[in-house]
Amino acid sequence: MNNTDFIKAVAELGITVTQEHINFLEKYYKLLVEWNEKINLTAITDHDEVYLKHFYDSLTLSRVVDLKNEQSLCDIGTGAGFPGIVLKIFFPHLKLTLVDALNKRIKFLEIVVKELDLKQVFLIHARAEEYALKNKEKFDIVTARAVASLNILLEYSLPLVKVNKYFIAMKGKEDLDQSKNALLLLNGKVLKNCEFLLPVENSQRTIIKIQKTSSTPSKYPRRYADIKKRPL
Repeated sequence: MNNTDFIKAVAELGITVTQEHINFLEKYYKLLVEWNEKINLTAITDHDEVYLKHFYDSLTLSRVVDLKNEQSLCDIGTGAGFPGIVLKIFFPHLKLTLVDALNKRIKFLEIVVKELDLKQVFLIHARAEEYALKNKEKFDIVTARAVASLNILLEYSLPLVKVNKYFIAMKGKEDLDQSKNALLLLNGKVLKNCEFLLPVENSQRTIIKIQKTSSTPSKYPRRYADIKKRPL
């Protein structure tokens, strides 16, 4: 996906791409490639593939929520900053929190935030469940583009969401039946299950929008060992 194709595809999401956006993304891309030689951030480094599988893919979250109407977003297990940094570039009003368990990734994101001069971005080195215990019901949107199964992601993420606001999981193919018990216990309700194919390569994507219907019971999230041993 070259820049021209990216602009067209993003326009179909209802988002206008300006030259300033492209300048930000190009700088982000160069930092990603430079730092990827020092630390393992991504297996994808080709310019057009980064634009497709990281930049465009991050913006597909707008298929299920209008970020212009939200104020705070937390990206759990953000890695190299996807989708959080890309969303911040296009929706600069967002108060953004990026959480990752590996400090070397946080150090990379510090450089990105500084070089792009992004404001109101908070970088947190912590395990997701530990951060959630101390920051319950703090965010309008919590998202995760992680490989963990949805029932596990829900326990990490839903406690962070304000009541009546949203957790958005960005996945490949996902079987929602496996998460029915987790949704019941954590007080979540699926509002949208958006399945689509990524342009160019036609790989499967699923974005699941879950509303938090009432406060999550105080015993969640549990310790990592318990979550892994006995997922909801």
